[in-house]
Amino acid sequence: INKADGSNIEKAKLAQSHFKNALHLFPMPESGWAPKVLTYSGYYAIGIKEVWEMVDQYIDFVNKNGYFQHRRNEQSKFWMYESINERLKANFYSDQRVKEALKLNEDDVLNNRITSFAAAQRVLDKYYQK
Repeated sequence: INKADGSNIEKAKLAQSHFKNALHLFPMPESGWAPKVLTYSGYYAIGIKEVWEMVDQYIDFVNKNGYFQHRRNEQSKFWMYESINERLKANFYSDQRVKEALKLNEDDVLNNRITSFAAAQRVLDKYYQK
């Protein structure tokens, strides 16, 4: 909880208490780390050391239990597929036949002459007729 200083100290402590109580309503995160609720004041530099200690504890925890590497692997896999999807989408929409087919089929969809699914299939068929 930030801005735990001056007239906000009691409000920050109350918020901290509410957040701690609310955390029990959520399932344990995949990492196995039990979240902590701290208060600090950036302006008066109160509690910052404790926040950084908690960050260090978390990093140590997820490194030891393998979660950090697991998430890194999941992120790498996600970005591989995301890169493939973006490249495929860019190639698809830059194809001149697709551009023409989209115009024709969009009009048919908007005028209820064909379903959106049938129109999509037509456009994809044009693309794959290379």
